[in-house]
Amino acid sequence: MSPPIAKGIRQCCVHGEWPQPGVIRERLRAAMRGFALHAAVQLVLVWPVVLAAAGPESPTEAVRGTITQVIRILQDPALKEPAKLIPRRRMLEEVIGSRFDYAEMSKRALAADWTPLIEVQRVEFVELFKRFLSDRYTEKIEGYSGEQVAYLLERIEGTYAEVRTELRSDKTTIPMDYRLFAKDGRWHAYDIIVDGVSLVKNYRSQFQKIIRESSYQELVKKLRERTLAEEKKTKP
Repeated sequence: MSPPIAKGIRQCCVHGEWPQPGVIRERLRAAMRGFALHAAVQLVLVWPVVLAAAGPESPTEAVRGTITQVIRILQDPALKEPAKLIPRRRMLEEVIGSRFDYAEMSKRALAADWTPLIEVQRVEFVELFKRFLSDRYTEKIEGYSGEQVAYLLERIEGTYAEVRTELRSDKTTIPMDYRLFAKDGRWHAYDIIVDGVSLVKNYRSQFQKIIRESSYQELVKKLRERTLAEEKKTKP
């Protein structure tokens, strides 16, 4: 029995004597109103936390849905013509970008070097890193030739999750693990582990080396030049 209702029933009996039926009904109504308010408060406080942590989709569904969209674009005969290269890349970048949290990836890739940056620098770096990763990722997946994706395991710890998959072909099998976190009721990827190698850690070591040997400004310059070079190369 809920605390508000139990309290209302106890109040109905004073010194072992029951009051008039009308008084009993009124006190029970007050107790029920208290119970309804208690339940409403619990829903307001607890339910958004549950939604934020779990989200409307499972981590595996999030990864599977994104990969399915990517494969659908790669297999579309109408998009395989050379003239469709740029539009197809933009479509792939849009699908991938809707699932990857580039701000979180940038923060983890820069590690301690992220903290001293002001907001304008952070925005600039996230955009450069996003374009850089988009070029690298689309280059890799454009070599897709019918490989199958097997979804092996899902592990959730609070607002973080890992989805383990394998990219399988007749010649080889490549383990690919996606690490995600829940934000705004949706799972977002912040790292990919390909055959045991973390994408974020790989770039972190490269970035730290450039910053240590030169400067953060030099890293930004290299990212900008690399991205511009790729844009020129892919223009028709």
